[in-house]
Amino acid sequence: MIDAVKKHLCSQFLLKDLGSLKYFLGLEIARSSKGIHICQRKYALELLEEFGMLACKPRASPMDTKEKIQSDSGEPLSNPTLYRKLVGKLIYLSVTRPDISFTVQRLSQFMSDPRTAHLEAGFRLLRYIKSAPAQGLLYRSDTTIRLSGYTDADWAACADTRRSVSGFCTFLGDSLITWKSKKQKTVSRSSVESEYRAMAQATSELIWVSGLLRELGVDFQEPVTLFCDSKSAIHIANNPVYHERTKHIEIDCHFVREHLKSGFLKPLHVDSRRQIANIFTKPLAGDHLRNLLSKMGIANLHSPS
Repeated sequence: MIDAVKKHLCSQFLLKDLGSLKYFLGLEIARSSKGIHICQRKYALELLEEFGMLACKPRASPMDTKEKIQSDSGEPLSNPTLYRKLVGKLIYLSVTRPDISFTVQRLSQFMSDPRTAHLEAGFRLLRYIKSAPAQGLLYRSDTTIRLSGYTDADWAACADTRRSVSGFCTFLGDSLITWKSKKQKTVSRSSVESEYRAMAQATSELIWVSGLLRELGVDFQEPVTLFCDSKSAIHIANNPVYHERTKHIEIDCHFVREHLKSGFLKPLHVDSRRQIANIFTKPLAGDHLRNLLSKMGIANLHSPS
C-alpha cells in the first residue's frame, strides 16, 4: 500500500524518496525491533546553547513544588522579547516532552507581562532539560491495541484567577499518544466539579482518538477505560439523579453519562499516587516525576538506565 501511494505521488509530482525517516523539523526518529523512539535532542541542546545554559547544573524536576509564581511575581523585565522567545521554543519542545507540558502551560500565561520570577522559572526548566536532553517518546512494537486514558484536575490551582487546571493523557496499549495540560475556562465551586470537568475533556479527547483509529482501520476493544482519582466524580457519572450541587455542571454530566450508557466509556478509580495525569496538573518532586514518566513510556536512549 505504501509503495502504491509513493508511485501515485511520483506520477503527479517530482519527488525523491529519502528512505526511512530519521530527522525532520527537529524531531529525531530511531527505529529498532523494539519500536520507535522520538525525541528532540539536537533541538534541546541548541536551545540550551542559545540561552547560555549548556554548562548549567541539572535539576531533577521542571518546577519548584513549593513556590507558586503569580502574574505580579518579581519586577517587570527590561527585555520581554527574551522571555517570549524562550517560551515559544519550549512550546515546540513539548511536542515530545509531556513531562514539561504543565510548566510550559504555566509560563505561557505570562507572555503579555513577563517578570523576573517568570524568567527564573524558565531557566529552571532549562536546567531540568539539561538533565536529559534526549528524553522522548517510545512507541513499543509489542504493545496491545487497547485505548485508555487518565484524567486529573488541581482545584483552584491558579493563584490569579482561582481557576482549576485540567490534565489528561491517552494511551494506545502502553504508548502515550495524546496529552494536555490546560487551565479550565470557568471557576469550579468544588474539587469534584473541577475533576468532573476534566473528565468531560478527557472523554471528548478519547472520542476523537477513537474516531481517528477507526478512520485508519484500527480495531480496538470497547469500553474505553478512563482512570480518575476522584470517587465522587465517578459517582456523578454513574448517577442519573442531578441534585442542587450538580445542576451547574449538568451539561458535562449528560455528556459523560451518555457515552457511559452507550458502552463506549468505563470510568475507573485509581489511587492518587498512581494517577499518571498528575504530571499535567501540578509540579512534582523528582522521584515521583520519574516514577510516573516510566509508566508513560518516556525513555532516554542516551541513558537507558
